[in-house]
Amino acid sequence: MDSKKRGFYIGRFQPFHLGHLKVIGEIAKQVDELVIGIGSAQLSHTPDNPFTAGERIMMISRSLEGLDLYYYVIPISDIYRNALWVAHVRSMTPPFSTVYSNNPLVSRLFREAGYEVAYSPMYNRHEYSGTEIRRRILAGEAWETLVPEAVVEVIREIKGVERLKAVSVKGDIEDVIDGGP
Repeated sequence: MDSKKRGFYIGRFQPFHLGHLKVIGEIAKQVDELVIGIGSAQLSHTPDNPFTAGERIMMISRSLEGLDLYYYVIPISDIYRNALWVAHVRSMTPPFSTVYSNNPLVSRLFREAGYEVAYSPMYNRHEYSGTEIRRRILAGEAWETLVPEAVVEVIREIKGVERLKAVSVKGDIEDVIDGGP
């Protein structure tokens, strides 16, 4: 019997930010291993989900290199059937005993399936938010201080700022090519 305590933490990580890093640092004090689920893994190239699952894996893996924790980063696509979602997650991940989430639906689904659910602490939620970071990128405001340096590097490497701006344009292709109406 494996005596390791393994937790599960899921997010969209669009992008992975310092709030996520702090939460994982706190969870690391409570578990031997952590399964990090990349939610909505099938989504990319939209204003709310600009990054691919692979890019989010890069962001997370590079950001956690210095952390003394064994972890797995697993993409989990949406199935749009809440009653089956926990079984779907279980089919995609190593076994785990504790779920860390502040999402009411995620917490309820795992609790109903018999899992221990712990609330993860939130840090400066107004700034450490994917929505706020994407807003700042689009507005040309400083966003780099809200994410680990490794995430800044990944976003630069994949030309993520340019992608987010392009997928956020409303209108026709001529608006993108010509720079707008």
